[in-house]
Amino acid sequence: MPEPIIDSQVPLPAGQPANQPAAQPPGQPLRLDDDDDDDQPKISFGGQVSALRPWLLVVAGGALLGLLFAAFSTSDFIQHLDRQVHSIHCSFVPGAGRELGESGCRAALLSSYSSVFRQSLWGGIPVALWALAVFAYLLFRAIEFSLRPKLSKKETLYLIAATLLPVGTSIIFGTIALTKIGEICKLCAGIYFSSAVCLLGAIVAHVKARRADAPGLWHNEYGLWFGEGVAYVAILTVIYALLAPLSEKSGRGCGTLVKKDDPNQVLFNIGGSNAGVPSVAVIDPLCGACKGFEERIEASGLLERINLRGVLMPLDSSCNWMVKESLHPGACAVSEAILCDRDRGAQVLAYAFAHQEELINLAKSDDNKLRQRLADQFPNVKGCLGTPAIKNKVNKSLRWAVANALPVLTPQLFVNDKRMCDEDTDLGLEYTVSAMLATGPDTAGRK
Repeated sequence: MPEPIIDSQVPLPAGQPANQPAAQPPGQPLRLDDDDDDDQPKISFGGQVSALRPWLLVVAGGALLGLLFAAFSTSDFIQHLDRQVHSIHCSFVPGAGRELGESGCRAALLSSYSSVFRQSLWGGIPVALWALAVFAYLLFRAIEFSLRPKLSKKETLYLIAATLLPVGTSIIFGTIALTKIGEICKLCAGIYFSSAVCLLGAIVAHVKARRADAPGLWHNEYGLWFGEGVAYVAILTVIYALLAPLSEKSGRGCGTLVKKDDPNQVLFNIGGSNAGVPSVAVIDPLCGACKGFEERIEASGLLERINLRGVLMPLDSSCNWMVKESLHPGACAVSEAILCDRDRGAQVLAYAFAHQEELINLAKSDDNKLRQRLADQFPNVKGCLGTPAIKNKVNKSLRWAVANALPVLTPQLFVNDKRMCDEDTDLGLEYTVSAMLATGPDTAGRK
C-alpha cells in the first residue's frame, strides 16, 4: 500500500465549483484529509500518529521512571514492616544510594505522611503504592495510545487530565516535605520530576493532535478509561491490605508500669485531653527520635483521646549515671529547665525539639552558654538552673524510671499503663495506640 502524503494545495480545474474537492490526478496516491477546515493541517492518520508518537513515548518514559522511584519507595516501606532497622534507597537514580543512617528519605518514610489508614492497619497503606499504580496506568495508557492507527485531541486531552493527578499530588507532598518534614526525599523528588515529564509530553502531544471527530461521544470512553485507572489503584490496595502483617502484641504491649504514682512531681503535662486516657511518654528533650515521635503523635490526632504526660530521661552523662557517655550533650540542662517550670514544660520541650542541633552544639562548646540561652528564652527558670534542688529533681525523674524497671531508651510510651513495644513507635504508632486504647488497662503485676 503506498505511503499517505501531506496534502498540498492543488489548483482546481477550470469550471469546477469551489466547494467541490479537486479531482484526483491519475496515478497519484490517495490522500486522506483530517477535516474540512482550511486552517487545520491536512495530514494522514498514519503520518499524524507518527508525529505524535515521540511525545507519547515521552509520557511513557516519564511514567516508567516514576514507576521505578515509587517501586523502590514502596519496597523500603514494606521492608520496615518487620519492625527492624533497614537501609533505605535515597538517590536521584532509581535503586541507588541505599544507606542506613539518617536522610531525607528516612525522615519522609517514618513521618505520618508516608501512609494512610494508619489506625486501621499496622503501618497503614503507603502513599508510594498508589503512586506506583498511577504511573503503571499512565505507562499503559501512553503506550496504548501510541499504537492506535489514528489519534485525536480526545485522547490527548484525557492524557493531560490523567497526568495532572500525579503533578497535583507532587505539589501537595512537596509542600508538606518543605513545611512539615523539613527535608526533601530524593526518591520523592524523582517522582515529582517524573510527573512533570509526563504532563509536558501530554501537553505537546495534545497541541500536535488532530481535531476530534465526535465530541459528543467523549464521555463514554473517558468513563471507561477512568475506571481502568481506578482498578489499577484498587487492585494493588486490596492485595497489599490482605498481605500486610499484623501484630499480636499491639494491643497488650511489652510490659506495664509497676509504680505509676508521682510523689516527687517529676511528671509534666505534654498535651492531649484532660478527659483522655492517662498516658506517659519517656523522653530526652535533645533526642531526634523523640522529636519525630512527638511529631507523629501530634499529626495522628491521637492526642484527642489521651492525656499525655512526660517523664525525662536525658541520655547525658553529666546527670545520668546510667550512661557512660553523653549521647545528647546538653540534655541535662534542658531537663532542668523543663522541671524548673513544669507548668510551661511543654513549651520548653517544644523549643528544645525545634532547636536540637543548635542546643547540642552549644552544649559541646560551653554548657554555661546553653544555660544562659535557656534563661534568656524562659525567664521563669532564672535562679533555678544549676541549683542542687533542681539537679536533685532530675535525679528523681531518673529514679522514677528505675522504679518502673524501664530500659535506658527513648522514646517510650505507656498507654493505659501498658508499654508500647519499641518497634511500634514509628510506622505502627497509630495502629498500636488505637489497639491499646481499645483493650483497656492491664493491672496484672502492678503494685
